[in-house]
Amino acid sequence: MAGAIRNPRDQEKKSETMNALVRLLLKFGLLTRDLDYHLIRASMVLIFLAFGYQKWFAYEAQVLIPYISNGPLIFWMYPVFGIRGASWFLGVSEWLFGTLLFLGFWNKRLGIPGALGSTVTFLMTVTIIPFMPNGWDPVAGFPAMAGNVPFLMKDIVLLAASIYLLKQDVVRLLEAERTVSVAFSHA
Repeated sequence: MAGAIRNPRDQEKKSETMNALVRLLLKFGLLTRDLDYHLIRASMVLIFLAFGYQKWFAYEAQVLIPYISNGPLIFWMYPVFGIRGASWFLGVSEWLFGTLLFLGFWNKRLGIPGALGSTVTFLMTVTIIPFMPNGWDPVAGFPAMAGNVPFLMKDIVLLAASIYLLKQDVVRLLEAERTVSVAFSHA
């Protein structure tokens, strides 16, 4: 209700509750330096490890057919590699990007190509969404998802996480090089 007079005691209780919540989150390390950066990196490594592993099996090669066949940026893989070869190619790529992201914990020069590969991977999968047959519920229509589209929607978040890691790694590498350059100029 607009213009309603609020009870100051209610406001004070809400403020106390929020302050208690913030203190609790601080105790659990939520504001630990770079926690978000490390959690996102670790999550992406696990995703590439798990999804890359699946690509080695025949069942996964079959599951990928509607995705690769309708992907405007990846449709070429079947004529070049065949069904199993395309799956293996993706598995090797995912393990490579996951390994580079993992090594990026210690070496930003290796993290950058991992994050770049991750970004390209999810750009390719996100572009499948508008081309996936039966991707929208025939009764409810857009934006009610159907078929394989709901599975692909997570890739929008993974694309954002990939871009975040790429930006962070580039910035951190440039800052480290600038620090080394300044240190040498004062030596």
